[in-house]
Amino acid sequence: MAVVCVRAPLRALAGGRGEHDLEGVTVVELLRAFEAANPDAAGWILDERGRIRRHINVFVNGERGAEGTSVGSGDRVDVIPAITGG
Repeated sequence: MAVVCVRAPLRALAGGRGEHDLEGVTVVELLRAFEAANPDAAGWILDERGRIRRHINVFVNGERGAEGTSVGSGDRVDVIPAITGG
């Protein structure tokens, strides 16, 4: 299992939990599993085509990841919404 870590506002949509142990062999599989386990978060990370939204950054063990990035047991996947403003 890999650990998917989310921060606000996604944490609030995931029952207040910041860490989620999930099964998957790629980033997109983990994110689908996250959204399936946390229906209130559905659509916030993945778009209608199942791709990571532009304003979401994903890191696997500290390195930038994409949909097809492989993940293994014990890996940490951080999901970080981009900060905007001006």
